[in-house]
Amino acid sequence: MTAATPATSTSHAGTPVPSDTGDSKREPTQQVEEHDRAAAEEKVINEEYKTWKKNSPFLYDLLVTHALEWPSLTAQWFPDIERPEGKDYTLQRLLVGTHTSDNEQNYVQIAQVQVPRDDVSPDQHKLNPETGELGGYGGAECKIKIVQRINHDGEINRARYMPQNPDIIATKTVVENGAVFIFDRTRHPSTPSTDGVCRPDIKLVGHSREGYGMSWNTNKEGHLLSASEDTTVCLWDIKGVAKEQRSLEPLQVFKAHTAIVEDVAWHSMHPDIFASVGDDRRLLIWDTRKAPGTQPSVDVVAHESEVNCVAFNPKSEYVFATGSGDTTVALWDMRNLKYKLHSLEAHKDEVLQLAWSPKHETVLASASGDRRVNVWDVSRIGEEQTTEDAEDGPPELMFIHGGHTSKVSDLGWSLHEDWTLCTTAEDNIVQVWQMASNIYSPVDPSSVPDDSVE
Repeated sequence: MTAATPATSTSHAGTPVPSDTGDSKREPTQQVEEHDRAAAEEKVINEEYKTWKKNSPFLYDLLVTHALEWPSLTAQWFPDIERPEGKDYTLQRLLVGTHTSDNEQNYVQIAQVQVPRDDVSPDQHKLNPETGELGGYGGAECKIKIVQRINHDGEINRARYMPQNPDIIATKTVVENGAVFIFDRTRHPSTPSTDGVCRPDIKLVGHSREGYGMSWNTNKEGHLLSASEDTTVCLWDIKGVAKEQRSLEPLQVFKAHTAIVEDVAWHSMHPDIFASVGDDRRLLIWDTRKAPGTQPSVDVVAHESEVNCVAFNPKSEYVFATGSGDTTVALWDMRNLKYKLHSLEAHKDEVLQLAWSPKHETVLASASGDRRVNVWDVSRIGEEQTTEDAEDGPPELMFIHGGHTSKVSDLGWSLHEDWTLCTTAEDNIVQVWQMASNIYSPVDPSSVPDDSVE
């Protein structure tokens, strides 16, 4: 998994330099070919985006697009919701970050989103071509704005709030040997100090390199896991921090991977069980009750390429998923990890992130380097298809979100709005979207009165 960079446009074509060596003669030609390939790919991306934009009114009930100053590699819905009196929208919040360049200041950012209320019917065909926003919800302005910035040292690889207290935010950093920073949002002003100094409330130390994966325990307050390029997983308990203490060593360090650990996730229902995955293609299941230094309870080769992400189903005790550089999403059953339950195949590039729906047990979303977010309904696996339908993908593939023009870095489901996700990509865009209701609740023809059918 590679880090994102700010969107830039560069030319690879150079001026030929006379030389007597064959390699030097080939080099300018190779640069021109690379430039031509990049230009052709960009043209394809732009054409695909135009087609998607044209069809958007028919694909979405809600679509909000916001251009960030810098890409965010991370996105998460906060659990709170505000319902302003007399307004036809609710106010919800997103946790995002920055990934800047050239020593530009980085920030932890909290964005406010105006989400139209369910009881206000949208005009399905009102699309603002300039912003890409879809709505028409009366006076509701579907928009996203940053309401708090907190100074941060270096880019933010991932940010997640603690479930038991969402004001406590953890960030995966690229500085101080990949330290994890803890911020209490309420102790920081909405507008950051101009000195640019990062003032985390706690620094969690223990890694020697940066990483991406991070997971708060939903059952044990303060327990945080972190995955790293140093091949280890660290576990801290931030409740164990003394009042004036500013750094914390891990409770345990888990060592079994032989390459970069890409992701880590606590089990949704068992507070002592977690999974880790990495570039060694392995899936490891750990039990924190075992003595320090103990090897994992389960160790399987999960994919044909590096494993980038792992996610436990919050509504199922046994089912979870992994995503890989081999472009597939694998479904697993905790009761028998010798074999995959199923392989979800439709992406054309590496799978970077996964998220199970908090409201629908069988629904899973996957983000990929192919610029797509796929929404799957695993209950549809094995359903019969027509030849025409099969050309669009397997029966379990519900929906493909094509609103980004670069690899999708992170995604998350709204806890309040059914079928609504936020996605962020290396194209500097964060989007909030809800697929059209006829996709997940198709109309039964038998329920339509005869006189209404043309």
